[in-house]
Amino acid sequence: MTASVGDQVTPGFSVEVGPGEELGHGLHMTDRGPVAVLSGNIVSNSGVISVDSSAPPINSPKIGDVIIGEVNRLNEKTAELRVLHIETNEGGHRAVPALKLFADVFVSEIVDRFIPSAGDTMRKRDIVRAKIINVEPMLKATTKGDSKLGVLYAACPPCGEDLLPSEITPDFNVECPRCDYRGFRALSNGFGHGFEIPSGSDIQKLNRPGERWSSEAESMLGHDGARPYLSPVADHRRGWSHEIPESAKRSPSSRGGRGGGRPQREMHPAKCTLCGTQTKVPFKPTPGKPLRCRDCMDRVESGKASKDDLAKEREVMKKARGKAQKEFGVKLFIGGVSYDATEDDLREAFSVHGKLNDVHMAMDKETKKPRGFAFITFADKKEAKDAIKAMNKSEFKGRRISVEESSSGGRGNSKRRRRR
Repeated sequence: MTASVGDQVTPGFSVEVGPGEELGHGLHMTDRGPVAVLSGNIVSNSGVISVDSSAPPINSPKIGDVIIGEVNRLNEKTAELRVLHIETNEGGHRAVPALKLFADVFVSEIVDRFIPSAGDTMRKRDIVRAKIINVEPMLKATTKGDSKLGVLYAACPPCGEDLLPSEITPDFNVECPRCDYRGFRALSNGFGHGFEIPSGSDIQKLNRPGERWSSEAESMLGHDGARPYLSPVADHRRGWSHEIPESAKRSPSSRGGRGGGRPQREMHPAKCTLCGTQTKVPFKPTPGKPLRCRDCMDRVESGKASKDDLAKEREVMKKARGKAQKEFGVKLFIGGVSYDATEDDLREAFSVHGKLNDVHMAMDKETKKPRGFAFITFADKKEAKDAIKAMNKSEFKGRRISVEESSSGGRGNSKRRRRR
């Protein structure tokens, strides 16, 4: 079959070219005659036959474009929208490029009032109108600054009924006509009306921009970005009547006078290994490891710490490591341990080389079965070295084991040395 002017072709299609006519763009002469090398329509222009492969431009969002999106995910400080349509782009493909398919709306760009968590103003599957404010390296959008922007449609989390605007209780501007659910959404003037906004609509006033939250709403907000139980109101899976289980409740906190918050982390006293000043850290310090105050961390990261300072720090850590070894012993890493071996088997095999302070077999938390490695702590460093010399690469319970000091990096460093 041969195509002529006006026909649509794909690569490899034979094309009819009359006497005196020339081959143009998208055509190639072969042994069997002119063949299309592009997809498109055959056109003739002043005796030149070519393939018109023009297609609508890619529908890629630009700064200032207004989009329609669906809330795909709620993070601590952002609501992720899946771009469904670009309202301000009338031409082009309706499909959006994969790399520009999602836009983030930060809590500061949702509504003109203090919002602790994005989930306090939107829920998954809400339909939202937003404006693009940044395209690189990722799409960012806002629902502030225009009464048309905001949530257009929302379903009741417990029962799925369409939510209706409500002004009965301040800060609870949507309610379910079927169940007892009430909540807050960053509403658009088009909420409940589809994409066309009726003249005179002023639903967005229910957002109460610039006003303080009512005491009832304040206690329900998802402070500290807690997820997935942001609050009874913000939880996108359940309604008012759902009681938060004990495992999901936040620990009490006196911070800011609120009744919830993250539990306070235990702080441990420590001394900076670089400058020697006393500080506190949220973990138990490991003797012989670098531990720096904020100022010293900045000095090291910026390259301002001198070689002498770092050399003195190494001496401090060396002394601390030696002191810890005398006090706590020397821990050895045992790799390649048979899954049939027990801690008693390891204690019996290694105790012949000296006094043992501790034997610990690593176990899988879920299966409760051995993971194939263990840690043994000797009271004396010389005895630990003798055990390494005697037991490394020896056969134990049918497998060849590796034995080395745990502080040297353990199994990871051992593998790197073998590869070299």
